[in-house]
Amino acid sequence: MRNIKIFDTTLRDGEQSPGASMNVGEKLQVAKQLARLGVDIIEAGFAIASPGDFDAVKRIGSEVEGPVICSLARAREEDIKRAWEALKDAPKKRIHTFHSTSDIHLKYQFRVSREEALKRSVEMVKLAKSFVDDVEFSPMDATRTDTGYLCEVVEAVIEAGALTVNIPDTVGYSIPSEFGALIKTLHERVKNIGRAVIAVHCHNDLGLATSNSLSAVLNGAGQIECTINGIGERAGNSSMEEVVMALRTRHDIFDADTNIKTEEIMRSSRLVTKITGMYVQPNKAIVGANAFAHESGIHQDGLLKEKSTYEIIKPETVGLHKTKFVLGKHSGRHAFRTRLNELGYALTDEEINHAFERFKKLADQKKEIYDEDLEALVTDEFTSVPEIYSLVDMNISSGLNQQPTAFIKLRINDELIEKTEYGDGPVDAVFKAITSITGTSSTLQKYEVKAITGGTDALGEVVCSLEEDGRSVSGHGNDTDIIIASAKAYINALNKLAARKK
Repeated sequence: MRNIKIFDTTLRDGEQSPGASMNVGEKLQVAKQLARLGVDIIEAGFAIASPGDFDAVKRIGSEVEGPVICSLARAREEDIKRAWEALKDAPKKRIHTFHSTSDIHLKYQFRVSREEALKRSVEMVKLAKSFVDDVEFSPMDATRTDTGYLCEVVEAVIEAGALTVNIPDTVGYSIPSEFGALIKTLHERVKNIGRAVIAVHCHNDLGLATSNSLSAVLNGAGQIECTINGIGERAGNSSMEEVVMALRTRHDIFDADTNIKTEEIMRSSRLVTKITGMYVQPNKAIVGANAFAHESGIHQDGLLKEKSTYEIIKPETVGLHKTKFVLGKHSGRHAFRTRLNELGYALTDEEINHAFERFKKLADQKKEIYDEDLEALVTDEFTSVPEIYSLVDMNISSGLNQQPTAFIKLRINDELIEKTEYGDGPVDAVFKAITSITGTSSTLQKYEVKAITGGTDALGEVVCSLEEDGRSVSGHGNDTDIIIASAKAYINALNKLAARKK
């Protein structure tokens, strides 16, 4: 059985989703989870893009063990040197450089000839090779490139030292039969193809990214580039969990597998969701809320008799599990820490103390604490930002014949400021009071409410997306009172904006 490498680009292409940008600390948390997941390569960022991306690549390279750490670099000398600076301390490192090859890109975007593009690609692969042994090259917009010219480029960059050549469907234009045939053609026509791994990077503009990636595997591809939850530019990338579980579930078709520890899939999905604020739709394959839910009476009857009648994947395989014991207000710190360890979270004593205090407050409001509640609490600890604004007190009044009113008291640095405002509803009044106190001018782009667990005492989660001066951030807040959760989310987003300004 062939082993297919998983190249995860959640931290690079995935982060290019509007509103999904992450700070260095958040990227490090995701990278550590990707290592636990068992991905082969982590594309940690685009080192030259910003100081933050450079720092993320550098820290991930020095602190995350296991996977190869990769930085993207355009086919430019300054890009490749910057990537090397970020990666040089990493035990296992890769430089991934790229240049467009389609005539439409060369004519209208780069304004160079095919010959010039080929020469630049070879020169930059050789330059990258002078820094690291592991070099990957991508002919951008490969699926709209003349096939003969694409074969010429692939052969030339392999000759120059590229150990991996990635064939990207950059604009999600291809269909499975066509894309598979292209990979097959490369294997047939490129003389030195055996000296490199052929990878694929598929976008989902036509909803075919996963299908195209799997078609490529059937035709000889040895690496799939993908993201957690399929996030990424425009309609996103090939979804890691989908390609991995398709390969594992259909060994009879693909005769291939990956090194992914599938039991970590759900935890990885939830972490990326919490940090980016991008929720997967309920019917999303593998990680959606309904992926293992059955309402039909016929399905339920079949499952009660034999699970394989309607389940092709065991929920436990992707990390879904039932709570083994119930945590409540009488539980102690030892039980709290033990359950977090079982869920895969290793917190410092200080982080445990902060999370335990919040757990106790939540336990006073809920009869039972579920694993999802714990993960929400802990994720807040991981994704915390410096608190310039913090909620001290709030009081809300609203009714059928009463204008909604919000009294808010905030601590700004060491100063306590309070304000009362009116609104169209209680949440509107809260946001107006917070805005008035902080003197901010951000625009609310998205407001989402989600019940993390079931029941009338469910822990609710609110996500607020704010935009100010071209910066977009997502704030998160959890509480059994959805108005309090809304205030926490709004303040969390304002703290992130303030941190970005600094």
